[in-house]
Amino acid sequence: MAQKIADDMDRKILKELTRDARLPNNELAERVGLSASACLRRLRRLEEAEIIQGYTTLVDPAIEGWTMTALASVRLSRQHEDEIRMFENAVLEWDEVLECHLVTGTRDYVLKVMSAGLDQYERFIKEKIAKLKCVDTIETSFVMNTIKARRV
Repeated sequence: MAQKIADDMDRKILKELTRDARLPNNELAERVGLSASACLRRLRRLEEAEIIQGYTTLVDPAIEGWTMTALASVRLSRQHEDEIRMFENAVLEWDEVLECHLVTGTRDYVLKVMSAGLDQYERFIKEKIAKLKCVDTIETSFVMNTIKARRV
């Protein structure tokens, strides 16, 4: 398997883009110590290798009215393929779910859910998660404060 990141220069480029993905190529090149054309070639190679998987805008969730974050731990009644597929397909449709992770331990999934408040979160649980026949238990922890959040 070919190495996707060629060297420390690739790492410098990625570090700068992680800080500010809107950097113009000439400024990015200057920050990492390359010519603009060499920097652009490396950038295109990183994109083609899918090391850079896209560019996005992070929007304040409060714009959507989402001011509360919850971590919901879900256990399925059985770990059969049909129930797993049912749950995962449902999660993909729910806008409130920002992240869904299949985990080890006593729970099967951990979901990061945002809502406008406790009432909206309760509706989400009752009208979406709890209605799935494959769900056995749901345990929720509410985020009081985010100490560190980092996107890679």
